[in-house]
Amino acid sequence: MRILMINPNTSAGVTERLEKAARTVMAPDTVLDTITAPTGVPYISTRTEALIGGVSVLEILSERHAEYDAAIVAAFGDPGLGAARELFDLPVIGLAEAGMLTACMLGGRFAIVTFADALEPWYRECVAWHRLEARCAGVHTLAGTFRSVNDVQEEKAEHLAALCDEVVAGGQVDVIVLAGAPLAGLAASLRDRVPVPLVDCAEAAIGQAETLARLRPAKASRGSFRRPAAKPSVGLSPALSARIAHEPAR
Repeated sequence: MRILMINPNTSAGVTERLEKAARTVMAPDTVLDTITAPTGVPYISTRTEALIGGVSVLEILSERHAEYDAAIVAAFGDPGLGAARELFDLPVIGLAEAGMLTACMLGGRFAIVTFADALEPWYRECVAWHRLEARCAGVHTLAGTFRSVNDVQEEKAEHLAALCDEVVAGGQVDVIVLAGAPLAGLAASLRDRVPVPLVDCAEAAIGQAETLARLRPAKASRGSFRRPAAKPSVGLSPALSARIAHEPAR
């Protein structure tokens, strides 16, 4: 089984964290490759940046999709996920969706906890896009700045643990999702300190990717995620242009 994990952010250090977290739980016979977006921003926190990251996801998948059994869009907010699902035949898993759906299997309502308040509007829209508002008890963020996205989980670990406790104490929260690719791997060190299940989205995503790859679902030929009709394009990468035109990759 071969799985491709795409980090739509440009931070290689974040990609390393995502890969390390995924490898702690994936099956021993799974082959995991990772790739960092070559263009864009260090970490996606706005709608604009998510659109840019989504294009990187489509370009990378256009070049590499035939090599893999499943792919992961490894940024919370799932930039480009819907487009990837309609354009490619393999299962594509979103980091946010995998984390939230895993949380739904562990309790009635989940809360999202993350490291920066700038992320809240985009994350709320992500919850709505996945139609999970009724199961989500809110997006809870830390105030203030941080030094580096590559090291934010070490810098903010104590504050995030305290925020998790505060959210649980507020009631009606059965599970907490630690959100944001830079927090990949942090759940393992906080699980014994939080009184409800804590979901690591990178761990959840690799597990969901392995499950869907084993199930080998057929590509939809009808419905909202069927492959769009062929269409010419201008100025796109050769591989993406060929995919949209239903032509062999050049």
